[in-house]
Amino acid sequence: MHRPAARSLPLLALVGALVSTGAAAPPSPHGAPAKVPVAAGYGGAVASVDPDASAAGIAVLRAGGNAVDAAVATAAALGVTEPYSAGIGGGGYFVYYDARTRRVHTIDGRETAPATATDTLFQENGVPIPFAEGQTSGRGVGVPGTPATWKSALDSWGTRPLRQLIKPAEELARDGFTVDATFRAQTAANEERFRDFPDTRALFLPGGALPVVGSTFKNPDLADTYAELGRKGTGALYRGPIADDIVRTVRKPPVDPAAVRNVRSGDLTAADLRSYATKRQEPTRVGYRGLDVYGMAPSSSGGTTVGEALNILERTDVGKLSESQYLHRFIEASRISFADRGRWVGDPAAVDVPTRGLLSQRFADSRACLIRPDRALTSPLAPGDPRRPVPCATTGQAAPTTYEGENTTHLTVADRWGNVVSYTLTIESTGGSGITVPGRGFLLNNELTDFSFAPAAPGVPDPNLPGPGKRPRSSMSPTIVLDDGRPVLAVGSPGGATIITTVLQTLLGHLDRGLPLVDAIAAPRASQRNQTTTELEPGLWNSPLRAELEALGQGFRQNPEIGAATGVQRLPDGRWLAAAETSRRGGGSAMVVHPHGKP
Repeated sequence: MHRPAARSLPLLALVGALVSTGAAAPPSPHGAPAKVPVAAGYGGAVASVDPDASAAGIAVLRAGGNAVDAAVATAAALGVTEPYSAGIGGGGYFVYYDARTRRVHTIDGRETAPATATDTLFQENGVPIPFAEGQTSGRGVGVPGTPATWKSALDSWGTRPLRQLIKPAEELARDGFTVDATFRAQTAANEERFRDFPDTRALFLPGGALPVVGSTFKNPDLADTYAELGRKGTGALYRGPIADDIVRTVRKPPVDPAAVRNVRSGDLTAADLRSYATKRQEPTRVGYRGLDVYGMAPSSSGGTTVGEALNILERTDVGKLSESQYLHRFIEASRISFADRGRWVGDPAAVDVPTRGLLSQRFADSRACLIRPDRALTSPLAPGDPRRPVPCATTGQAAPTTYEGENTTHLTVADRWGNVVSYTLTIESTGGSGITVPGRGFLLNNELTDFSFAPAAPGVPDPNLPGPGKRPRSSMSPTIVLDDGRPVLAVGSPGGATIITTVLQTLLGHLDRGLPLVDAIAAPRASQRNQTTTELEPGLWNSPLRAELEALGQGFRQNPEIGAATGVQRLPDGRWLAAAETSRRGGGSAMVVHPHGKP
């Protein structure tokens, strides 16, 4: 079994003493916990983008709750402090490792389209409407899945009631959190459309102005909504007054009369909300370097696409390649797996998805032989056929990858018993639909814009067109890696379609290149999604590696920031390590329960 060479954690000035201080991060000058990107210790670990959210999860673990309890508490807090990325108006995917049974379980909490949706949901007279008119509209809103996901997870594996777990987030919303530069910047990016909705403007532009860094941001309406969910359960969002408010908002978005924006109505009904259900399904699984890599099966494309790319690279000793050849192989494996994703992956309740074939080593080998060490492939690349693999062959017509919004959030949790959660949740675009449910304090998603507005290419089958009750394809890739049935690490990221390449690159960096997890997360990223050019962060754009790759025929465009990953890792001495971003989105927050030793 191949293993990367053991390396000690780096003594970076940025990381410094974080391993010894991760559980009780010192406050910032404004009273919020400080962000630290890595921590190690006993009793469990939490990693998220936000210190208030990570602290909520740690408090649950410290009080005896398990990883599922802590994940729900962390997610609820992220709905307060990261309202443009996640919340009860959205959905997501929950991957859980049960230490007692040594099994991985998943919950598909993806949003669904109304029962009336057709494949022309985002077309008029046969022409796709502009993306912005789908994004900022009732038409883009799917039935939220996040509250139902919390219920499914707690009913199956939790040990604490929702009312207890949601209470810290309720108090955080009522008392307020400290505005940071990322929150202000995200508000500024949405200011124009937020001003068109009076309730959104009143909440996120207090006094008509952008929130000031260092000020306290309060959301009493969300606190009241959380309190109601705590009393009544998450079903209160799917039937009753909250549900009625959601339906009314979607069907007649509350737009400022002076706004000139064309805000389209949606067709969501009370029946759509009442009929929503999460899906419990088997995870995806591939073997890689003697490890078992588990992910999310369709409707997400994360598990199949990460899995196929790993299978493509399985027969190459990635750890011994030069840096340029490593990146070249990573880019090509990503290009190929995205070509197959676009052709074959959609909601399996509506289309036939050959999941087993996509994850087979035989199919990956038939695609891997397309990769040449001295020449890049060109995109869009035509897909292969996982049902009938033919070595080095493509099947049918190439189609470009459709657009997918780049916001979301991810959290990872481990507990003292060895249970692990990898949970990605979202409202799709930064700020979702831009529409706040009046009096409820949360934004509605624009998740239905993850559907293809029209077939990606004329005459090419597209499994991701809208349909009644259908789940739009996602790229969310919450991942858990096991060694002989025991957890090695868990990882995930936001970033739309770049989630897949971020998770893949993080896994390769850690498992093959021998980087400590925090360094694998921090490494500059590339993202190839079967497009004519590959996106590069500045760390690679400004590197001599770019010229080496261009000499192989690779083409690039710059992206200032790709993803914002978090992860947890089981260390050989039994401690948990939590890792998050060192700088992206202002850095993430890693914490452990007992940093100084066993209790």
